[in-house]
Amino acid sequence: MLLLAAQCLVAAPAPRHGIAMHGEPKYPEGFSHFDYVNPDAPKGGTLRLAVVANGFDSFNPFTIRGVSAAGIGTYLYDTLMESSADEPFSAYGLIAESLETPEDRSYVVFNLRPEARFQDGEPITADDVKFTFELLTTQGHPLYRNYYADVSEVVVEGPRRVRFNFRDTTNRELPLILGQLPVLPAHYWRHHDFGDSGLTPPVGSGPYRIADFEAGRSITYERVKDYWARDLGVRKGRFNFDRIRYDYYTDDTVALEAFKAGNFDFRLESSAKNWATAYTGPMFDNGSVVKEMIGHHRPAGMQGFLYNTRRPVFSDPRVRQALAYAFDFEWANKNLFYDQYSRTKSYFENSELASSGLPTGRELEILEPFRDQLSESVFTEPYQPPTTDGPEGLRRNLKTALDLLRSAGYEIREGKMVKAGTGEPLAFEILLFQKTFERVVLPFKNNLARLGIDMTVRTVDSNQYVQRLRNFDFDMIVQALGQSDSPGNEQRDYWYSSSADMHGSRNYMGVRDPVVDQLVDLVIQAPDRQELVYRVRALDRVLLHGYYAIPQWHLGKDRVAYWNHLVRPSVTPKQGIDLNNWWAKP
Repeated sequence: MLLLAAQCLVAAPAPRHGIAMHGEPKYPEGFSHFDYVNPDAPKGGTLRLAVVANGFDSFNPFTIRGVSAAGIGTYLYDTLMESSADEPFSAYGLIAESLETPEDRSYVVFNLRPEARFQDGEPITADDVKFTFELLTTQGHPLYRNYYADVSEVVVEGPRRVRFNFRDTTNRELPLILGQLPVLPAHYWRHHDFGDSGLTPPVGSGPYRIADFEAGRSITYERVKDYWARDLGVRKGRFNFDRIRYDYYTDDTVALEAFKAGNFDFRLESSAKNWATAYTGPMFDNGSVVKEMIGHHRPAGMQGFLYNTRRPVFSDPRVRQALAYAFDFEWANKNLFYDQYSRTKSYFENSELASSGLPTGRELEILEPFRDQLSESVFTEPYQPPTTDGPEGLRRNLKTALDLLRSAGYEIREGKMVKAGTGEPLAFEILLFQKTFERVVLPFKNNLARLGIDMTVRTVDSNQYVQRLRNFDFDMIVQALGQSDSPGNEQRDYWYSSSADMHGSRNYMGVRDPVVDQLVDLVIQAPDRQELVYRVRALDRVLLHGYYAIPQWHLGKDRVAYWNHLVRPSVTPKQGIDLNNWWAKP
């Protein structure tokens, strides 16, 4: 027995300051700051930002109820660890000064910093960490239950030491995603209703607190001058503004004019037309406003027309494939977007994770066991979204669409596409919350009409849109599915069969495919970076050939404009710009 105990002591993992998903983290123990920040950035000034939405009614970003105020999760709450923006996925101690995990990552222990404090002065303890985990996975947004599903037990081993035991799993990402856990004050929430998503400012632990707000219209954060973590390497040179204010606008055109009038300081432009035509005037000519396109290397993910396959009209993949032939990207890019965009061809676009061509080598080995459950096209036809380049263009595409619809049991009667036998028309509604997007959707609607398909366009306010998304109350939407450079547990929320009926999940399309489930598990269990790449590409191929979305476009740069009293660091990390690294001229 004594020998066994001694062996366990020898085998115990040593505390470490950081951890990488694969390999070793970039930054050494005791590093002074991230390479992409200015450690000498001055503190002070106000950063004024805009949100285009119909207001907010909650200061709780962790539940499915209500619409939380912008910035709450970022500024009020610290996490156990902090991820760097210039690595695929590495994390370094924030609330936790170190972590311990064995080679197989079958558990993780976090050792908390003795100086870590909530904003009311109370210390952050292991009890707070356990309380937070149990609160989020029982009363929080459903995504937390999926995200942390492989945690079997949380054990408080001391006032500042907490251990997470894992189920029988090869999920090597768990220590890192547990490091993303925001820590909430147990002494506060034990006396407040967590499900009551009201506007009582909560107690946080982060670099800012709520200074004032006007319900649904604006919120202002003030920097915590005695913030406990201000001199840590993961915080040095960051969170430099004394105050950060968000004002809400219900219309993006009004917001753009407000920016040009100097009512707020920074704008990330999403409209190619605006970028090409609206950023003009004396303030741009004299340099008062800086206009830049700043390159990045983060995965673009998938932006597209997303089908809700829970709806009978989209249950047949041949129908979903057919409708893609009615979207003319080349026309839209030339006539609406000033040729600024590239066509998206992957759910992991703009990264090495994106599939291309036919599966070969290791990718083919991963897919081969599922051959009998997959469409043969996964193995024989490289995925390519329809293009109107070449002779006949859209006319050729519409003919292909018609052939696919006929194979799915549809026919034309009196100019309408109907189901043979029942006469039920092929019709659906697309749900939008940005009126400006109607100029993209209406040409698509006209092309569908040439096939006898009736698409209704409905634009609702942002709050109603959010609620309908959470309840999957739509036929089709326009949505961006963002991805990281190190996909892992969050893929369950996108694609797992069990998330298809989980209100609030990001499985908007209602994907229910046992092969996809198994491929997601393989992604989560990837033992090294190269194997992760192969497994993600295999997953990408199966999703693309499921025709769950009509891919739209992406841009490998951020279009930004800002008033010249703002200053940004000289280095931009691969994840792109982060305003929390900027500062104001003194």
